[in-house]
Amino acid sequence: QLQLVESGGGLVQPGGSLRLSCAASGFTSDHYAFGWFRQAPGKEREWVSCISNSAGSTDYADSVKGRFTISRDNAKNTVYLQMSSLKPEDTAVYYCAVKTLSACSRYGFRYDYWGQGTQVTVSS
Repeated sequence: QLQLVESGGGLVQPGGSLRLSCAASGFTSDHYAFGWFRQAPGKEREWVSCISNSAGSTDYADSVKGRFTISRDNAKNTVYLQMSSLKPEDTAVYYCAVKTLSACSRYGFRYDYWGQGTQVTVSS
């Protein structure tokens, strides 16, 4: 059974850093693309970043470009989102998703499986 489990969320002060992890199980992830999305209270889900299959090309939303870095460790079946220079507006539940095709995508409907989410709160 394919499963994604996010971890690494928490409370951090503005300007701080967090690293989110998305552990995949039930499939070999190196052929697939992964995305990170987030949803703040009262707002629609927002695409954050994606990484393609083993070739590893990446893409970022303008709001996080230069502050967030997505990466993957295919040996560990894990995708990461390193978040730096965090701002209060980054506060949201962050979701990992996988699409069973290799190319990166900004669109949630293209993703086939989703994790349960991890809360990130940026506050002083």
